Amino acid sequence: MRVSKDGNESAPRNHPSRRRLRRLPRMRSENEVRPAKALSAVPRRTAQWWARFALPTLQAGLLMVAISMPPAAAQSVEEFYRGKNVTIAIGFSVGGGYDLYARLLARHIGKHIPGQPNVIAQNREGAGSQRATLYLYNAAPRDGTVIGAFSRSMAVAPLIDNAPFDARKLTWLGSISTDVSVCMTWYASPIKTFDDMLATPFTMAGLGGGADPDIFALMLRNMFGAKLKLVSGYPGTNDGTLAMERGEVSGMCGLSWSTVKARHMDWVKAKKINLPVQFGLKKEADIPDVPAIMDLTKGDEQTKMARLILAGQAMARPIAAPPGIPEDRKKALIAAFEATMKDPEFLADARKIQADIDPVTATDIEKLLAEIYATPKDIVAKAAKAIAN
Repeated sequence: MRVSKDGNESAPRNHPSRRRLRRLPRMRSENEVRPAKALSAVPRRTAQWWARFALPTLQAGLLMVAISMPPAAAQSVEEFYRGKNVTIAIGFSVGGGYDLYARLLARHIGKHIPGQPNVIAQNREGAGSQRATLYLYNAAPRDGTVIGAFSRSMAVAPLIDNAPFDARKLTWLGSISTDVSVCMTWYASPIKTFDDMLATPFTMAGLGGGADPDIFALMLRNMFGAKLKLVSGYPGTNDGTLAMERGEVSGMCGLSWSTVKARHMDWVKAKKINLPVQFGLKKEADIPDVPAIMDLTKGDEQTKMARLILAGQAMARPIAAPPGIPEDRKKALIAAFEATMKDPEFLADARKIQADIDPVTATDIEKLLAEIYATPKDIVAKAAKAIAN
């Protein structure tokens, strides 16, 4: 042992206790990530070779592999609809003519759609069916799982009532029938003829802007001078006729003759109602003694205005899907609608409820809309004024 100047002992320089300990490498845990080498550590020539030759070759190889792979099989229409629900949004309340026809369709169209989905009828009444139409146009899924039944007047509402949609963009499936509409008053009302409408003040029930009852009532007042007051806001024609029975209003315009036959033929036979006038491009053969509005127009301009307002009568029970649904599902829905119109079970069911079946194809509706939207602007403006409240 060595002794220092201060008297402390210390080990010799070569003593084992003074040797430096050898540093052992740090053990890394199994899950510890090793730091990557800095990019600058890659030789410059190697990096240049990789960028110039290896990377393009690798990219080309991956592209060839992708091209050579078979595409994934697209889902068929049948596969899409199998096990799904298809909803028919009905623009009126339960019990009216549009509801009657829409539910008739709902009972039978499902078996003609590939995959045979379940079809559900859902009432979305409001604003003369404009609420349902706007739902279809703006908010409903555009995948073919929702279709709609709404007022025939929705076809011209964008032109003459400033409705915020373009009827030409809807996916039209067809119409279950063509029709004429009538004005109906209760037997106790003083309004029994068209001339009575011009001479005696009276009230008529309405549903909302753009609905047939409102349009035809306002047409009578503004174009022909009927002394009519419109009481609007009823959810559907069934509600309006109940108001007529209770004496709240004199009657209601815009009821389809087919609805009258299906729902109220007992009133006709018992002479509980009056039919002062009918609305249609053609006169209804069943009621030849009821004057047709087209026979009451005066002059070429008024005739053109009336034809524009009544154009929807040619597609009395329209059915459509939202804009922009896949083309294969559009074709399938149109084919299903047309097959349903010829289905013996559907036709037998229609006879039971006295529903007239006189179908109009999607193609014919599209042609009609093209003609309507080509109407001169001055006639459109005057027709719009004629049905303004």
